[in-house]
Amino acid sequence: MTQIRPLEGLRVVEMSHMVMGPSTGMFLGFLGAEVIKVEPPKGDKTRDLTGMGAGFFPTFNRGKKSVTLDVKNPEDLAKLHKLIATADVFVENFRDETLAKMSLAPDQLREAYPSLVVASCKGFLQGPYEHRAAMDEVVQMMTGMAYMTGPTGRPLRIGSSANDIMGGLFTAYGVLAALIERGKTGQGTAVRSGLFENCLLLVAQHMVQFDIEGTESPPMPERVFSWPVYDLFPTADGRQIFVGAATDGQWDKLCRGLGLDHLLDDPRLQNRPDQIKARDWTLPQIAEKVAARPFAEMVKVMEENDLLFAPVSRPAEMYDDPHVNRPGGLFTSHYPGKPDFRAPSLPVQMNGLPVVSATVDVPSIGQHNAEILGPLKTEAAE
Repeated sequence: MTQIRPLEGLRVVEMSHMVMGPSTGMFLGFLGAEVIKVEPPKGDKTRDLTGMGAGFFPTFNRGKKSVTLDVKNPEDLAKLHKLIATADVFVENFRDETLAKMSLAPDQLREAYPSLVVASCKGFLQGPYEHRAAMDEVVQMMTGMAYMTGPTGRPLRIGSSANDIMGGLFTAYGVLAALIERGKTGQGTAVRSGLFENCLLLVAQHMVQFDIEGTESPPMPERVFSWPVYDLFPTADGRQIFVGAATDGQWDKLCRGLGLDHLLDDPRLQNRPDQIKARDWTLPQIAEKVAARPFAEMVKVMEENDLLFAPVSRPAEMYDDPHVNRPGGLFTSHYPGKPDFRAPSLPVQMNGLPVVSATVDVPSIGQHNAEILGPLKTEAAE
């Protein structure tokens, strides 16, 4: 079966760092676009991050081509403009004022290159906050995401760069829409994606609850449950398992699977609201049954009864997960100067195949200077 690359033949020039901008380029690259990453002469500073930041550069810059330009140098800035002139999309995540000084602001670029799609990854959309600096943690605190994640008095950011990544996904989504529009009009579009607004959308369900009911949800660790069972339980061998029963059918299957058939006949438990109200005395009975079984046996019970369940895993354990290791689940990338690593592609299949770029290797600093910038010099000479 042939791999589908819907953006093949399109060129993306990406001048960004950290996560939101690079993930935009990665998403477009996995769909088949040629993505050229513009780095400073010494390379993107994200390359040097360690600890929790060590995965930023290799994860979100797979499959790209790297060129180095010093945009403070007039000659290199002129080369960047020549490079952008060959592109279909320009992705950036710099301050508006900085871009304007280099004639790289969206309105300037659209005037110079009318068919260009300009994708700007910003902290905020246009409005009172548009000039503020932002990072994932900042907007999670601002929007209430951190409040909803941690217990009362202890706001907590979620445990990955999920907001940055989703911000990049929305930017790529806007780029795809702009490319479709360009196909109709021949004109490019300026796409702006806001990290704050992205996070705002993620908490919208809690906002809407307040607007409709006039009540605020407590943080997730203290939430009012909407299901009879949606909890963690310890097993006989000391592991934890998440168990959920969100429908009438699942409640029935869980009770039968655990040998709690008497709960099905209890007149106090004949509908979901009553089952939720009874959590204080039904959950201990469920916990007792789970605690009597080792983890592997509980998994068997849950699978046989088609129930919601999950082990409590660490990210590193995903490398041992059989589903993650299915064909197309992980791809190995070469990382110059570092060990090769495995990472997933997009969580999408097309015609049964994973969506991944032609190469998933991480480029070395300026690896493609001759290939990409060489022709620009020839054109300049001519």
